Amino acid sequence: MIAPSGKTEPLLKHIALTICHTRSMSGLHNGDTAQNRRSPDLVIGEDGRARPPWAASDPLLMEYYDTEWGVPVKTESGVFERLTLEAFQSGLSWSTILRKRPAFRESFANFDPDIVGTFDDDKVALLMTNPKIIRNERKIRATIRNAQAILRLHEENSYLSDVVWSYASTSLPRPFRLSDIPSRTPESTALANDLKKKGFSFIGPTTMFALMEALGIVDTHLVGAFDPPGFRR
Repeated sequence: MIAPSGKTEPLLKHIALTICHTRSMSGLHNGDTAQNRRSPDLVIGEDGRARPPWAASDPLLMEYYDTEWGVPVKTESGVFERLTLEAFQSGLSWSTILRKRPAFRESFANFDPDIVGTFDDDKVALLMTNPKIIRNERKIRATIRNAQAILRLHEENSYLSDVVWSYASTSLPRPFRLSDIPSRTPESTALANDLKKKGFSFIGPTTMFALMEALGIVDTHLVGAFDPPGFRR
């Protein structure tokens, strides 16, 4: 049918809008939009929140994932704490570390590097008698050395937080599958090398990538996962 003279333009506009609406609805129904995508590796909890398997069953891990993991931390004591906990976690479960976290904070002066940096052999011996923390002498001494390395940074008007965050990168896309998440990146390797040169220890590339995830420096929340309050993509 030929449109009456003068009405061609409104008719074409109506047809175009109809086609756009149809395509839009088709995309929604087929789940083609990013908003409707959800990683099949996620576990939906009784509260309706989608979490990765490691944070899907243990209440302590669920709370940590919901409220802390991936939320940006930039305070010096906060970064020092997470650096220490990641080092102690090596070879152990993260739930074990979280359960001992209050004792770690008490034993290491809430991770104040000015205090931890003064710990001596007597203090190390005392910490080794404390069953509430991980009694690993090498890691305890590494924590003290790391505190001393932080103090040297301060003498140079630099901060651990600034060093760590300087390796932030937006090149890593948000993962859809667990297999998309690397165990290390060029940035985590460079960070580990930089910190080693500055006198830090127990800071390999894999540990540094885990630290970057925890601090919110890299985003490895799976597509469709619950984002914690305060998290900004």
